[in-house]
Amino acid sequence: MRTTRSTTRKSPVTALLTALATLLGMVALGALGPATAHAQSSGDLATGLHISDGRLLEGNGNDFIMRGVNHSHTWYPGEAQSLADIKALGANTVRVVLSDGYRWSENSPTDVAAIVAQCKTNRLICVLEVHDTTGYGEDAAAGTLDHAADYWIGLKDVLAGEENYVVINIGNEPWGNTDPEGWTAPTIAAVQKLRNAGFEHTIMVDAPNWGQDWQGVMRANARSVYDADPTGNLIFSIHMYSVYNTAQKVTDYLHAFVDAGLPILIGEFGGPADQYGDPDEDTMMATAEQLRLGYLAWSWSGNTDPILDLAIDFDPSRLSSWGRRIFNGVNGIAQTSREATVYGGGNPGDTQAPSTAGTPTASAVAATSVTLTWTVATDDVGVTGYDIVRVDGSSETTVAASTTNTATVTGLTADTAYTFAVYARDAAGNRSARSATVSVTTDKGGSTPGVGCSVGYRVVGEWPDGFQGEITIRNTGATAINGWTLAFAFADGQTVTNMWGGVPTQYGGTVSVAPASYTSTIPTGGSVTVGFTAGKGTTNAAPTAFTLSGTSCATA
Repeated sequence: MRTTRSTTRKSPVTALLTALATLLGMVALGALGPATAHAQSSGDLATGLHISDGRLLEGNGNDFIMRGVNHSHTWYPGEAQSLADIKALGANTVRVVLSDGYRWSENSPTDVAAIVAQCKTNRLICVLEVHDTTGYGEDAAAGTLDHAADYWIGLKDVLAGEENYVVINIGNEPWGNTDPEGWTAPTIAAVQKLRNAGFEHTIMVDAPNWGQDWQGVMRANARSVYDADPTGNLIFSIHMYSVYNTAQKVTDYLHAFVDAGLPILIGEFGGPADQYGDPDEDTMMATAEQLRLGYLAWSWSGNTDPILDLAIDFDPSRLSSWGRRIFNGVNGIAQTSREATVYGGGNPGDTQAPSTAGTPTASAVAATSVTLTWTVATDDVGVTGYDIVRVDGSSETTVAASTTNTATVTGLTADTAYTFAVYARDAAGNRSARSATVSVTTDKGGSTPGVGCSVGYRVVGEWPDGFQGEITIRNTGATAINGWTLAFAFADGQTVTNMWGGVPTQYGGTVSVAPASYTSTIPTGGSVTVGFTAGKGTTNAAPTAFTLSGTSCATA
């Protein structure tokens, strides 16, 4: 379950998680068999966004791959700027949390019409979902899919004619871990209720087991659910969190649907580790790109536990490490998103690559980061972004992505030589030749004259194989600190898995932390706080010594 009111994860028992590994590795005994004939399988009856041959297409037949995030509108209706900020970071889709009034305050037809208008103004495809169904059967406060279907029918006048722009996600994670086999019949009934009411939109259905389908119910019954939709205009949504902690689990699940010709996307996913495991978000994103499947990361901002906030306090200039991974990382949104052609984005006939970007120049070279800037590339249609790569002999690794002609590469090692180059991309996915390279040697670090500091370290919460920690850095010197590197060591094999307020680099037990943009300056007498999660063994001793830019700090 993912809500902004709680990021508590419903944990299956260990034995059943083991069963999942077996289940996901099995062929589903024909349950996901070859696609059957369908009234709209070829898309010739399509209105707007529709499914054809297992793919989500636009009304003009163009393949559409969702690249976006979830936004908790129903709990934060005043954050009207969020959709524009999400779009500015490169997303082509936003999944909007609504309430049908069963559990939270109902979003009115006027409010929903305004959200759809905002999506269209910001050139985003709008996935609308009812969140009240979350965990039905296990959570007594959850509503039914039938109640959600009635809510959608009450919005028919608002949604009619918006088939090019809106996907209806009937209900979020509409079954918990209790008897998840009960998911199938209500799902079919809700789909048919909407079709009987005249809805022609693409309908999205979430899996049971709090969306993660770790018992394989959606996977086993997907064909029967799909065939129950007389239009064939239905897509399945899997939510991937700590259950999907290995590459095999991720790839087995997604390939099962694709191989069966059934449409699927990752409707929610997380990357930061929790007490139940460490999701393999790298494989999720890479496999989605390889199979050309959509993904929608959870969530823009406002989680009670900020570990899954992509943007801190709804501020797009304060992306968390999770946010930087989603928007600017390898296979991330900036690198892979293509705007819907209904808004004029994309160009299936465009085969001309952009010109080569200018040679990057380096500035703000620090011990663990560097800023690169280059002359913009040009394109016959338009450059949409740049991929920044680290070059090592004949190999290269993508280390950042940007929609402008500058990027900051973080997570580097002090006193180390690096070589970087840049590729330009256009909306059709054409990529330029690689730019000339620039070589940079990071700073050695070392002490900073006049620095005085104290560091407070505490464990916020702990579970059997992990914990959440917090580090407060206070400037006790006479001048402001602008830019810093915090260093310390774990003695018991602890490993940082996610951090907000800083960018970690870890080798063995030694951890180096560079500041985030919003923590880089510490005024005299002021402090900044860095939070993190980490894995651990049976013991979890606190670090005993800290240095800030090479200067030893007092402990508080």
